[in-house]
Amino acid sequence: MTVDDAALTALTTAYASHRAPVRALARALHADPETAFEEHRAHDRCADLLEQAGFTLERGIAELPTAFRATAGSGSLVAALCVEYDALPEIGHGCGHNLIAGASLGAALALREQLAALDVTLQVIGTPAEEHGGGKQLLLDRGVFEGVHLALMAHPTPHTDTYDVLGSTSQAVGRWRATYTGRGAHAAANPTEGINANDAAVVAQVAAGLLRQRMHDGQRLALVPQQSGITNIIPETAIIDLECRALTMPAFEELRRQVFACLEAGAVATGAALEITTTEPIYEPLLQDALLGAAWNAAMQQLGRPLEGSLGIMAASTDMGNVSQRVPSLHPFVGITGAGGALHTREFAAHADSEEGYRLMDDAAIALAAVIRDIAAEPASRAVLRDRAAQLAEPVQGASAPL
Repeated sequence: MTVDDAALTALTTAYASHRAPVRALARALHADPETAFEEHRAHDRCADLLEQAGFTLERGIAELPTAFRATAGSGSLVAALCVEYDALPEIGHGCGHNLIAGASLGAALALREQLAALDVTLQVIGTPAEEHGGGKQLLLDRGVFEGVHLALMAHPTPHTDTYDVLGSTSQAVGRWRATYTGRGAHAAANPTEGINANDAAVVAQVAAGLLRQRMHDGQRLALVPQQSGITNIIPETAIIDLECRALTMPAFEELRRQVFACLEAGAVATGAALEITTTEPIYEPLLQDALLGAAWNAAMQQLGRPLEGSLGIMAASTDMGNVSQRVPSLHPFVGITGAGGALHTREFAAHADSEEGYRLMDDAAIALAAVIRDIAAEPASRAVLRDRAAQLAEPVQGASAPL
């Protein structure tokens, strides 16, 4: 697939007229990080910019105060650009969400004047709590993505190159809290009358450690005990926060069952009671739509970012995976030139506020706009995406259902 040179030039020119406020917004998000479900100032900054550009704003949608939807156009093809803006505790924008927001907002502004000619309804959806909380799954559950034919965003990485989006994916992840309840006692006077909840947690952690030798490639496991108490009291409560990851939902479910068995072993060994609660929606693997991916690859190459082969499987997870299971989606991972380190570090947070980071954001904004423009301008592509959207929209078990 190739991108029409004249169309790409027009989008580049359109974006250039908005570059300054988009970059200013991205810098402001970076300088003022807010964590999951607390992104009030980020919400307002993004919504205000779109409203000033003529989009119709719905703020605080789906019972989420920091979610929004901005709409322009009234065409038969409905495209959604997803905006992320939550930061990491203490680290800030170590996942580059300020650049993600800028790229999606920039793409929307670049396309704004072409929507009528393209017969497109463009929605810009502010999606809170990607890092923890599964904001996109909550929006899915509450109908925000109903009627959308394609959903897009772009994610920066420290890998420094531009990768073929086709074949790339991410891991499924689920997170839970295990609470053991025992019986308190004096650690010296009557310890035999107690049931040590911490002992149950220790047994579970040992069992999970032994499980690792049987875990398949691509599976990941983390248990983090939330310790409390004092030495002269047998602890009656112990808590473990945990997550597991896998490349497919069947492999994820297999690992979940094994991990829960480890937790149950702690209860059986000590006599403590065990309660496991789901702490946030399950994130599903990412499905890159082939048609959208081909259009993205072509646009990035024509913008001077040659492809360096497939990035393959990202050892990370995103709630955009949940959207991709229900709407034809694009979520490319693309590197900041000269970056290094790893996602979720202070080093990468610095790259997300660098000149090269903002250059990547500019190119990503133009490429996202080009993907929507190229799909909309080609009747066959429009038809394919509409058909795929209808197929994916068939009822399926919600990913956020407790296990």
